[in-house]
Amino acid sequence: MPPPPAARAKVLRAFAELLVESGERSATLEAVADRAGVSKGGLLYHFPSKDALVDGLLDQLGQLTSADVETMRRAPEGAADYLLRTSTVIDGEFGVVYLAASRLAQGAYPRARDVLDEAQAAWTATVREEVGDPVLSRAVSLMGEGLYALASFGASSLDDRDIDDLLVLVREAAAARAAGTDAPA
Repeated sequence: MPPPPAARAKVLRAFAELLVESGERSATLEAVADRAGVSKGGLLYHFPSKDALVDGLLDQLGQLTSADVETMRRAPEGAADYLLRTSTVIDGEFGVVYLAASRLAQGAYPRARDVLDEAQAAWTATVREEVGDPVLSRAVSLMGEGLYALASFGASSLDDRDIDDLLVLVREAAAARAAGTDAPA
């Protein structure tokens, strides 16, 4: 699939940044065009309405999630390790688009919640391929969400050792559940 036109990508990035910085109400078509450095006509060429812009952003999140899941599957340390370590990264393209979709989900865009739920389901399923347990897989996915929330609010002081400790707990719980015993306390 060929890459999207540069103007289209700039418009989506500008829309995502405005959503993150100041919310959905201030992310008007005019503000997006101005931030992207394109004319309003140029924006309307790619996205004829705000709903089309929302759909474009949510489609982008779906594509980024699919790529992320494939990277998780190939991660040398495993899917759980990859998910927890990357959950604290909020400033890359994925982080900005994910947070922007989260802002949309808080407003009048129920499809945003659906796309976020699909991302969670994909990550959980990928972790389950590794750990084998549906409950533990969901717990790892929710840990990732918590880490992401802390990082996105700037409230996280987690470092690699904290992630290492969480991963030890995940591995111990996976082994205990596989053996049919209670998870470690």
